Amino acid sequence: MKRRDFISLLGSAAVAAPLAAHAQQAALPVIGFLNSASQDRYRDSLRAFHQGLAESGYVEGRNVSIEYRWAEGRYDRIPAMAADLVRRQVNLISANGPAVHAVKAATTTIPIVFTAGFDPIELGLVTSLSRPGGNLTGASILNTELGPKRLELLRELVPKAAVIALLVNPANPNAESLSRNLHAAARALGLQLHVLHANAERDFEPVFVRLVELRVSALVIGNDPFFTTRAELLAALTLRHALPAISQYREFSTAGGLMSYGGSLIDTYYKAGVYAGRIIKGEKPADLPVQQTTKVELIVNLKTAKAFGLAVPLSLLGRADEVIE
Repeated sequence: MKRRDFISLLGSAAVAAPLAAHAQQAALPVIGFLNSASQDRYRDSLRAFHQGLAESGYVEGRNVSIEYRWAEGRYDRIPAMAADLVRRQVNLISANGPAVHAVKAATTTIPIVFTAGFDPIELGLVTSLSRPGGNLTGASILNTELGPKRLELLRELVPKAAVIALLVNPANPNAESLSRNLHAAARALGLQLHVLHANAERDFEPVFVRLVELRVSALVIGNDPFFTTRAELLAALTLRHALPAISQYREFSTAGGLMSYGGSLIDTYYKAGVYAGRIIKGEKPADLPVQQTTKVELIVNLKTAKAFGLAVPLSLLGRADEVIE
């Protein structure tokens, strides 16, 4: 072979190598990951999702690619993000509770794996838990169902409370069912319940002013990703206003909030990751039962209770999974 022909051959190989690598990368299955919150507040949950994927044999960048979309608490952005992922023809979409309906409306063919804190049957996502049907399945957290129990726990810790408030995000699909359940539970306990709304940080200060006006003795914070990602701010406000409160996830208690009781977000995202991998391998969402996360955590911040002048019953401390001192 002539030297000139050999150099030409080397040049062609050099060009072909990156093109082949690009083609291999482009051939990877793509997961669209759509979340209503912000990435910095969901790092542990995202790590759990990756662990679930790995359990099914998929590692991001090696044999699967992930397109992330974070709405940063602005739920009005979600429909456009869902439409964009569908337009990009991703192989699967993973969506959290507030994003599921937008994704479901955007596609009837792309598989959807959801993580939700509400009853997926009640909200029309699936026809049954054992046989979801259609293109959706996922993992459901025991949260909305636990609303009455949170109210009972709060009453146990603040026995003299007569007026309670519930904070919900009206943009969340579970707001109505949560409010309905809490109203029924409050009546059964002989409590007066006020429902207040917030879907932006600017709403928090007026809400707490209103709580003072209503002479509310304790607060139940509804299960919503927007509230979860503002756990530190909400905890600080409850401390400033000396208002005992309970939320669903441990982030609230570890940030200084009085108490949290709810399902494990990390466990739910792990299960969603496993399902995402199984569907990419070829299984159909309609054949995968909706998983219900049964792990529930009760966390009490004893330091905050003392600051409020509350005596925590030994029976409650004994049931707690974690006590923060």
